Amino acid sequence: MRGPYGFELTESCASCKLKGNGFFCQLSQAALKDFDAIKASSTYPEGAVLFIEQQAARGVYVICEGEVKLSVSSSEGKTLILRIAKPGDILGLAPALTGDSHEATAETLHPCQVAFIRRDDLLRFLTQHPEAYQRVTEHLSRQYQTACEQLRTLGLASSVTGKLAKLLLDWSAEGKQTKEGCRTTMPLTHEEIGEFIGTSRETITRTLTEFKNRHLVTIQGSTLMIPNRSALETFVNG
Repeated sequence: MRGPYGFELTESCASCKLKGNGFFCQLSQAALKDFDAIKASSTYPEGAVLFIEQQAARGVYVICEGEVKLSVSSSEGKTLILRIAKPGDILGLAPALTGDSHEATAETLHPCQVAFIRRDDLLRFLTQHPEAYQRVTEHLSRQYQTACEQLRTLGLASSVTGKLAKLLLDWSAEGKQTKEGCRTTMPLTHEEIGEFIGTSRETITRTLTEFKNRHLVTIQGSTLMIPNRSALETFVNG
């Protein structure tokens, strides 16, 4: 079924086009059937907030379509974007398991389809299907690795150019290789990129202009092209 934002709605995990990549995709058919029975799918417009930091966790959110940014804010109003969650990712798992509050805010970057599972239903599902605990462990481990990588980028990179170069290279890692180079989509605005690596929008715009003048990247709208990854990597390693 086609949804209100133009993408195909996923009604069943068993028939999902992302099957094989998502959080619960490797479960047995019986477990997937029970999972379908406890989830409630909804579509959200761009800019919708799924939950905010310090809010009590009511359950978990599985992204079926679209992208969601996770961020934290200071009392002074400064924002740091932690990561961009993609289809197949699950949000809010740790606080749902422990009963704690959300540690970040989740906001849709584009129209999204998201499946919500109440905390009590999730805990009961995990009890009934112990095989799912392996997926839980893998997910929490990846979250830890992502957090360490974010800290490494913010704390150890010596310059804004190095931080931005690394971010662009990370985005292009799964991009399409063409004869002109690696093509991918920039999911964030200049201001949001600044929030991702801890600098100002003006600095991001100036650094991207420098990269373009050096022919390290080309940007048309939200399309990013990296002609030579090795050349851009010298800024990360320099």
